[in-house]
Amino acid sequence: MDLDTPLKPPPAPGSDSPATAAPEARRDRTAPEAQRTDAPKRRSILGRVLAWLVVLALIGGGVWWFAFRPAPEMAARGGPGGFRPGMPTASPVVTATVEKGDMPIRLNGLGTVSSLATVTVRPQVGGQLTQVAFTEGQAVQKGDFLAEVDPRPFQLAVEQAEAQLLRDQALLKNARLDLERYRLLVKQDSIAKQQRDTQESLVQQYEGTVKADQVAVENAKLNLSYTRITAPVSGRAGLRLVDPGNYVTAGEAGGIVVITQVQPISVLFTLPEDNIPAIMARLRDGAKLPVTAYDRTRDRVLATGTLTTVDNQIDVTTGTVKLRAQFDNADQSLFPNQFVNVQLLVDTLAGVPMVPVAAVQRGAPGTYVYVVNGEDSTASVRPVTLGASDGAKTVITKGVQPGETVVIQGADRLREGAKVAATDGSAQPAAPAPSPSSEGPRPQRRPQRNAS
Repeated sequence: MDLDTPLKPPPAPGSDSPATAAPEARRDRTAPEAQRTDAPKRRSILGRVLAWLVVLALIGGGVWWFAFRPAPEMAARGGPGGFRPGMPTASPVVTATVEKGDMPIRLNGLGTVSSLATVTVRPQVGGQLTQVAFTEGQAVQKGDFLAEVDPRPFQLAVEQAEAQLLRDQALLKNARLDLERYRLLVKQDSIAKQQRDTQESLVQQYEGTVKADQVAVENAKLNLSYTRITAPVSGRAGLRLVDPGNYVTAGEAGGIVVITQVQPISVLFTLPEDNIPAIMARLRDGAKLPVTAYDRTRDRVLATGTLTTVDNQIDVTTGTVKLRAQFDNADQSLFPNQFVNVQLLVDTLAGVPMVPVAAVQRGAPGTYVYVVNGEDSTASVRPVTLGASDGAKTVITKGVQPGETVVIQGADRLREGAKVAATDGSAQPAAPAPSPSSEGPRPQRRPQRNAS
């Protein structure tokens, strides 16, 4: 017990101490304290709810403003839809006239340049390579001299075969003379017929020997000709694979040089199987379908040729078929195994109505265009059926007629019956219509200042 703590006097007689006070008295004293603590809590919760309501109202107002605000062009004209109160205002648009002309039907594919003949020149006899007469990359013609194998052993073989032939020819000549004598003696009944028959068989043996000797001579001469290696096809010689002085064998695995034919040359390309019926129909009619080869970026024409053949089966893994086109390649712009973009002209539609691609719109009616009525300068929606397209213009098979005017720019601001202020854009390429999300000019980025 702390001695410095003052002692509290005992409660007076008859007074209620906290320990002995009645429960009702204790509840009466604690009730005001609970009320005093709950009141600030309720006020704090109410303030938070009000703050959140204000924030949500601001967010909702901002969303409504950005969703339903008028476009800058519409606001400048005095109201949504391009109309001022009480007075309609025409929307500026760019138009083009529906033309009647020819539309080429072109099919695009990916191709690889392929040589019509690629030959590896190999020696046909063995021996030392004594001479190489070509240079790497040289254009050679069929029959040009390329290299030579040492011909001396083969020349000796030819002379030996010719000597054997002369010997056997002499034996044959003598046997024939004896046969003539025996035949005369048989007529005179001077010798037995058996001796004549034996001599006839000997003559036939010598004739067979002489014929075999002649074949041996020709074979030796052929081997001698193989020592002089010539170009089997016309084309471009590649890198030299064997240097002079090396010993080569018949059928050398690597060969001496590879010759690739580059004039003419072909391109193998693929097209979807859905296009095959139209192509085959044109080929059955005897048409020569032109093919154009472009570079990898499709910016430059490399060569023009004709379609020569279509493969006899479809690749089931890709659903495509291979085609081969042949090119003269006079300037050698096509190189074997080069990747090219190929464009095949299948047919040309003559006298069909066409509109710029920018005029075609897509929405709830399907594909449609805005047609400008010349009487009251209003735009009306016209559903159309599309045909072939070349990327710049589209054929309209149904919906519009040549001579009508369609909107190619500014269609996003139009509606059925809207007034328009048309500007003819047929002489200039139509710019793509701005998307609805790009209303108004974009804010320019402020240039940054250098820290220095």
